[in-house]
Amino acid sequence: MDIDLSDLSRPEVQEHVLSLGTLVVDLLGVFAGSVLGALLAERRKLDLMGFLVLGLVSGIGGGILRDTLLQAGPPLVLVRPSYLVAAFGGAFTAFIFELRHGPTVKLLMSLDALTLGSFAVAGTQRTLEVGLSPGTALLMGIITSVGGGMIRDVLIQRTPTLMRPEPGYYALAALAASAVCLALSLSGHKRIALLAGIVVGALVRLFSVRHGWRLPVKKARRPQPPMKGDGFDGMEEEPR
Repeated sequence: MDIDLSDLSRPEVQEHVLSLGTLVVDLLGVFAGSVLGALLAERRKLDLMGFLVLGLVSGIGGGILRDTLLQAGPPLVLVRPSYLVAAFGGAFTAFIFELRHGPTVKLLMSLDALTLGSFAVAGTQRTLEVGLSPGTALLMGIITSVGGGMIRDVLIQRTPTLMRPEPGYYALAALAASAVCLALSLSGHKRIALLAGIVVGALVRLFSVRHGWRLPVKKARRPQPPMKGDGFDGMEEEPR
């Protein structure tokens, strides 16, 4: 069987439904997420490859999960070189410049909050543009926000930030950003939806960290002696 090699040079890729606003917000989130992920490599005293790996995973991991679940063609990072440029740019920025000390510490806190909001609204808007339901859009917004960080934390063998009892709402901030973006988008204000969602998500994240707000943790109760007729099988004990 003859194979036409000319067909292998330019594979057909499904055209993506993606607005300019969603693309810009998504790329900003990729760059900022890569910076934050690479800074974790600095804390763990990893080499340049560690910076690049953790930066890339943090920057594009959530988007890859989102696009894979949406099944609207290949993940954007595979067909749009700007995503890799933004991710590598963030990782190299963290490697070259000293960002974990001095006045940039407060900037990093703001960057973390803005990244969370950016990914949330990008995931929400991307899902709506594909044509899926509002409920799915909320879910994809959260997945886009926390997915990359979860993969990064698993790589360095620590409990993901999403599940650690630390001050600061993480998934709830992403949910707030997605909900605001969704409500405004459905009402016909798509441009305002992106900005408002980012601001709301960032503010929820920043205020919860500053004031030490956290989700409730189950408190361990003192062990009590077993009571008669309180077995797990629901059967009462027979008298002896």
